[in-house]
Amino acid sequence: MLKLAAIQVSATPDPARNLRKAAQFLEAAAQRGARIACLPELFPLPWFPRERDPVHFELAESPEGARVTAVADLARQHQIAVVCPFFERAADGLYYNSALLFDSRGKRVGLYRKVHVPDLSLWEERYYFAPGNLGFPVFEVEGVRIGIQICWDNFFPEGFRCLALAGAQVIFVPTAAAFASQQRWLAMGVSHAVANGVYVMRVNRVGKEAQQDFYGHSFCVKPDGELAAEPIGGNEGVLLVDFDPREVERARRVWPFLKDRRPREYAAVVGIEWGPGLLEAEQKSDRGAAELPPSGPSAATAASDAPTSPLEGFLAQT
Repeated sequence: MLKLAAIQVSATPDPARNLRKAAQFLEAAAQRGARIACLPELFPLPWFPRERDPVHFELAESPEGARVTAVADLARQHQIAVVCPFFERAADGLYYNSALLFDSRGKRVGLYRKVHVPDLSLWEERYYFAPGNLGFPVFEVEGVRIGIQICWDNFFPEGFRCLALAGAQVIFVPTAAAFASQQRWLAMGVSHAVANGVYVMRVNRVGKEAQQDFYGHSFCVKPDGELAAEPIGGNEGVLLVDFDPREVERARRVWPFLKDRRPREYAAVVGIEWGPGLLEAEQKSDRGAAELPPSGPSAATAASDAPTSPLEGFLAQT
């Protein structure tokens, strides 16, 4: 077992001050035995997506930027892996709502870009961020396979399922949620944890800002749907929980949802219409594959590797 930490902090208009505060909480988490910690969505910055203002693009930085590098230094200094959300200015000229994962030596392990980008009052994110283009990668630190979903991603189960199928054991969800939505968030966290047999750790921003009151309430749900510890309330603090990989194995054995999936029946999820014609094409493809001679590679074998129907192409990805 090892300890995971949710670092629940508020933000001021001063990024340097926010970073110093996060450093204090990371140090405290490490001193209490945490091996992997996660910070809230866009934690070094005030919640600028509350409005559309081109001046806020100046807050973005590259994955080698000063604030990101400071977090990598903290990870190395305190020997703790860190999920570091930030406002990314990418080399392709686009901007993303992203999170970097650093290991306990401060080395970059991987990058996730928020896939689902909302366009809501006070969450005017599409003005700033392009949808993520890196898929749903799984990273490994401290012997734990980790996935990341950022805020609005939480309401789309497909990302969590992709991460679970790729081997994730823990999914961190840094967020910036305000007003009275905590019960929805908890309900979704329990659902994702149970359906996929994973730990789900939600790490929320806290504190009153210009137009929003971020309520905190960071929590961690175990694979059996039970809370790993009491959620933090509406104050800054650190939530520490024990991660046990045996809990993941046990949940997936007792509730084998991943094993009982039926990908062939989910074609509509990717916009493929299921019908008699598609079924006939699939059956014809299956018969053709069964009739191939059991010899070495041949032109027929190579041809059979290519999808012959939309459904076959879909199944090749699942």
